[in-house]
Amino acid sequence: MENWFTVEKISEDTFAISEYKHWEETHCYLIIGEQKCVLIDTGMGISNIKEITDTLTDKPIVAIPTHTHWDHIGGLKEFDEFYLHETEAPWLNGEFPLSLDYIKSLVIEIPFEQPKSFNLENYTIFQGMPKMILKDGDKIDLGNRQLKVIHTPGHSPGHICLYEADREWLYTGDLVYMDKLTAFFPTSDPVAYKQSIDKIRKLEVKKILSSHHKLEIPTSLISEVWEGFSEIEEKGKLHHGGGLFTFENFQIEI
Repeated sequence: MENWFTVEKISEDTFAISEYKHWEETHCYLIIGEQKCVLIDTGMGISNIKEITDTLTDKPIVAIPTHTHWDHIGGLKEFDEFYLHETEAPWLNGEFPLSLDYIKSLVIEIPFEQPKSFNLENYTIFQGMPKMILKDGDKIDLGNRQLKVIHTPGHSPGHICLYEADREWLYTGDLVYMDKLTAFFPTSDPVAYKQSIDKIRKLEVKKILSSHHKLEIPTSLISEVWEGFSEIEEKGKLHHGGGLFTFENFQIEI
């Protein structure tokens, strides 16, 4: 593993597994329940994330990517069971919208402390069939913990957030984090992105757990992002090619 991953304890039964040696600084979250566990996102596939989860739990793990971009599905190949939102299931069955060459260019973009064991020639985009298709409002029971699926398209059409109502924790994937938020891909939708932010800002949230960069994020960021999108819309720029907009704690590129 060459110390590729960093493990940080969020609580006694929740861990962030992070890839800080790559510019994406992707975070995956191991949610441990009484009966089973969920791994939210699986990273880039540069190193084997299951070797890490095996040290943290011996319970069965279901992997759930917040969406199927390359930096979230790389480790799916290590798990027997994964769930996925219905909109993006075709992407993992021959219809992935980005070329392998383009993905490889992102993999080696610096900063990247490449492990000696990593061979770019062997890098592939995961393809497979989910054990379960997820829809908005579905609930995943882990025993003493429950996650609710919230469909939040915009960054990608099948993007989801996962909400743990008992703790008021929101796992936001790529919808909200402290860096550059993106809706410039051909499969992105800036208008849907704004609508998704409006959807989650109505939740009671005590903790945001995002998929990139800083782990400690103020819950006020959701409202800040909403205001950012609203400002862009007022300028008539909420469309592809609208530009790059800089705010105090984040950027939005559309």
